[in-house]
Amino acid sequence: MYQLLKKIKPLITNTGPKIKKDIQSNFFLRKKNILHNIELSSFGQKNSHKFFYVIKRSPGSGFFSNFVYVINHIRIAKIYNLIPIIDMQNYKTIYNDDQKLKKINAWNYYFQNINQYKLSEVYKSKNVLFSSNIFDKKKYFHLPEINRNLKLKNEFKKIKNKHINVNNNIKKKSEIFLKKFKNYKILGIHLRGTSYKNAPKHHFPIPDNLGIEICKKLIQKYKYDKIFLITEELKYLEKYKNIFGEKLIFYDSFRSYKNDAFKIYPRKLHRYKLGEEILIETLILSNCDGIISNLTNVSSAGIFLSKKKNLIHNIFLGYNSPNKFLASFLWYIKKNLPSYFFGFNVKIN
Repeated sequence: MYQLLKKIKPLITNTGPKIKKDIQSNFFLRKKNILHNIELSSFGQKNSHKFFYVIKRSPGSGFFSNFVYVINHIRIAKIYNLIPIIDMQNYKTIYNDDQKLKKINAWNYYFQNINQYKLSEVYKSKNVLFSSNIFDKKKYFHLPEINRNLKLKNEFKKIKNKHINVNNNIKKKSEIFLKKFKNYKILGIHLRGTSYKNAPKHHFPIPDNLGIEICKKLIQKYKYDKIFLITEELKYLEKYKNIFGEKLIFYDSFRSYKNDAFKIYPRKLHRYKLGEEILIETLILSNCDGIISNLTNVSSAGIFLSKKKNLIHNIFLGYNSPNKFLASFLWYIKKNLPSYFFGFNVKIN
């Protein structure tokens, strides 16, 4: 029975290409002092004097979590003089669509290739390293951390400008949306809903009622004409429509009342569209005159991708409990308590 399970396992798990271990592996890793859990593999004799670094993350996480993971690994490849290549075709993410796009590298759904090399060429090459899903924290930087550190931000911006280009069709959709509001002063806000409310060790997301209060204060103080709202929670959108009316603008993306965006398939190319929509919304956010930052990856990506001087309004509500049980209800309790009695105490910086 054990032998049978051993044979079946590779067929039902997402293992990517078959790796042929190379006897030079240990020597190379010791010599380069590179990250742990990375193997040097060989698939042929092509490019014998080059070392490729395959960036993989399966199943990955949210869109900009994957984005910052990739950009960190490109940086590591540069440090060790390796050629980075992204494989989201063999190592599938939650955005890989099993319809017409199943044989395409999911990175290319949204972005151009980071260099001239193709996956087909890499998997015929002699020296191929694979990134590990276990990331060395000493060499990994999150988007909020990158944004806070000017030296780090400039370094990552150079990597982004050289290697990461959004596909033209996606760029165009964000530009068409922005064109309609070019004469308005816009405040952008990202409201995380659904499962983020009870995610252990994560920043507390801004509750809908608190977000409304913050927006009203900022509109009064900075004279914003419009509010651009990004949210995956439908009831948040409905509430903001009722409060702000024509002042509210939003992109037509998928929203629901429950945390089921990746559990259902209600439209053609649904998973692809989830990625496309959040990327378009973030490009729009990056062009807003003011951005409310609550340390979400989307608001942080909007700041990172921006080519203009945005006024950043920082909101910090603290962290959820590391305990899964406490984390499941702590946000809901704090939302309904007054600020002077363990409720959320808002400070806008």
